[in-house]
Amino acid sequence: MLTRSDDLEILLTVVDSGGFSAAAEALDIQVARVSRAVSKVEKQLGVSILNRTTRRVELTDEGRQFVDTIRVGLLQIQQAEEELITRGELPKGRLRVDAASPFVFHQLVPLVQAFNEMYPDIQLELTSNEGFVDLLEKKTDLAIRIGQLTDSTLHARLLGKSLLYIVASPDYLSRRGIPKQTSDLSTHETIGFSGPKILNHWPLKGFETLASTFTSSNGETVRQLTLAGNGIACLSGFMVKKDIEEGRLVALLESDKLINTGREQINAVYYKSSSVAKRISVFIDFIQLKLCL
Repeated sequence: MLTRSDDLEILLTVVDSGGFSAAAEALDIQVARVSRAVSKVEKQLGVSILNRTTRRVELTDEGRQFVDTIRVGLLQIQQAEEELITRGELPKGRLRVDAASPFVFHQLVPLVQAFNEMYPDIQLELTSNEGFVDLLEKKTDLAIRIGQLTDSTLHARLLGKSLLYIVASPDYLSRRGIPKQTSDLSTHETIGFSGPKILNHWPLKGFETLASTFTSSNGETVRQLTLAGNGIACLSGFMVKKDIEEGRLVALLESDKLINTGREQINAVYYKSSSVAKRISVFIDFIQLKLCL
């Protein structure tokens, strides 16, 4: 092996942060050390990995392939070390979990305290992104993804299904009336998503995509707009079942609702080429029993 793992970690940080100074700040080391580490890797391999300009650094074609490969390799080394060290012990270490913000707010946050009490040596880090993140690039251990999966490089474990509901607030319905059939929606204010398009395909027989009065990329924002009486929305049960049970929202057109659209699936995903670290598996086991989908 020509290169050292610590030099490779520095190289990855340069790539992920977009520059030498940003990488030095993230790692709390001097810029000169970052530059030496990258130059050393390039010299040892005899290949230019980065194209440097005064404004930014970019990967060469050879560098891009190399970086993708070493991400996987370093992750496997880290997990092998952790599994050996923690064998027979409670899992420990940082666990980075990513999910859409509504899932974080409504499902994961209520479970954090109990999880921490059971596994006090796991440092849980929650991030929220409305789109899919690259697990390796963002150094994320586990992601919760809603809807059908298309990425074959990931392992997936089905956590369950969360039915979709067409909902509006009692205040809105008192002002605008209750839609009795799908076609009635064309005369109502609707609240949709700015993307992706599949989120605006409501699970109703004979439904045609509507031009929404309000849109947002964030599901929690859509929920809040609906609670405030701005219109009718289609949202996952894990967000609105409690609102429906407690009367803050009313479920509409239940007899016209389709059960399976692909949006109902909720999966925990992690990188395929590695074995599941103990801290990841215990987190999945823990939340699966307690999610309110």
